[in-house]
Parts: sequence; structure tokens; C-alpha cells
Amino acid sequence: MQTGVESDTVLDIDDRVEQLQGSDYLSFELDGELYGVDIQTVEEIRVWSPPTLIPRSPAFILGVINLRGMIVPVMDLRIRFQASQVDYHRETVVLILRASEMANGKIMGVVVDAVSDVVDQGEGQIMPPLGDSQVIAYVSGLLNVGERVMSLVNVDELLRIERWI
Repeated sequence: MQTGVESDTVLDIDDRVEQLQGSDYLSFELDGELYGVDIQTVEEIRVWSPPTLIPRSPAFILGVINLRGMIVPVMDLRIRFQASQVDYHRETVVLILRASEMANGKIMGVVVDAVSDVVDQGEGQIMPPLGDSQVIAYVSGLLNVGERVMSLVNVDELLRIERWI
């Protein structure tokens, strides 16, 4: 069983942050916090509808949906990140994300509280993630957006099935 944060060397973190420079991000809300994913990983944004349950799946996998003939698993990020009580409302959406080809191009639905905006990095400098929590393993960097800090989610890490165990 894997727990905690996998160790990264400073070079690995610097390389991840460098790869993020100059990107645009789709920002979204999750338990009052601001997160973002590289806009190029977003296949589509869907309104919330309950997925078909899968027996004996991890608690954060809500089930599967049919996306134009393709079966796509759906992960609830609140549950995955061990945030507060999960409530589904009319702003709840499912982001259909695709990992990079280096990560086998996996596709998955990710339930978030609401989509906020597309954020251009502009002159903002992406900083390495800080701290030690279950969430930090999925965060590639931090970016100031107005008065808030947006955590940039690494989609390849989020969709790595080995992390589900």
C-alpha cells in the first residue's frame, strides 16, 4: 500500500515546473480551493449526472459513464483529496481529462465543484508545490491568480492507476 508523498528530487520538481511555463489552465473550485489543469488535457466539460456504479472500486471512483461509446471511469476529487462532505449541485461538473501520450493517453472523468475560468499564466511565475499531504503528490506547481493561489494538478499523476492502491 502506498501512502504519503513519493519523494522527488529538486531536479524532478524543477523539470515539472519548467514544463508548465507558458500554459493556459482551466481553473476549478474544489472545497473552496482553486485548482487548475493544463487546458490541453481537457477533452470536455459535462454536467453532473450519476455514473453507473462499479462493484468493489475504490471509494473515490464513483463508477463509469458512456462517452460516445467509450467507457470512462469517473473519480470524485473531493473524495480523492479527502476534502469535506461531498455534495452534488447544479454547478457540479465532470471534467473529462486525458493524460499525455507518455502516460498512455488514459482518459477519465473528474468530478469538481464548479469550473471557474481559463487562466493565462501571463507573467506569473509558477512556484514548486509546498508541504506534505496526500494532495501534494498530484500538484505540479502553484500560481498566483489575483488574490488567490491556484494549485496546478498533474493530470498524468492523477490518472496513474498505481496510485489508487
